[in-house]
Amino acid sequence: MVVPEFFRTIEQTSLSRWIRDSHSVFGYYFFLLFHTLGLSLLVGASALVDLRILGAFGSAIPLRPLKRLFGIAWFGLSIMVATGVFLLIGYPTKALTNPVFYVKLLFVALALITMRRVSTRVFDPSSLSEAIMIANGKTTAAWSLIFWIGAISAGRLLPETYTYLIYGH
Repeated sequence: MVVPEFFRTIEQTSLSRWIRDSHSVFGYYFFLLFHTLGLSLLVGASALVDLRILGAFGSAIPLRPLKRLFGIAWFGLSIMVATGVFLLIGYPTKALTNPVFYVKLLFVALALITMRRVSTRVFDPSSLSEAIMIANGKTTAAWSLIFWIGAISAGRLLPETYTYLIYGH
């Protein structure tokens, strides 16, 4: 595989070197920690709604108030995107030459589309009864959980599946 020279250009920037090599608490592991925090907010909020729709827990909890969890999910996504950009700047060759990275992004995109679909199909028609809300969301909620499991699994495989850590190595 030919690694694009552009990756080396990014890796030679002072920001990339600092993210990778800094001993500061605000270096690589800071971004990784907050990436994980964003993931927890995003997937946690989405999974709670999905599991409630599927009847896996909280059947006594009314479904409609859970719509507020989508705000937490979108906030988590913003943290994930921001920190993910910094993680990518730190190791562009490692991420962008790894097919598993693209699988992760695909699962995240599918999960986000599905999460949005749960929001619109289940919560946007405010006149629906809870039974109809659940019926409208069951299949989509199940797919949402599957896509989030795929995204998390692919993300966990990234440290084990890369071919190149940095350009030329």
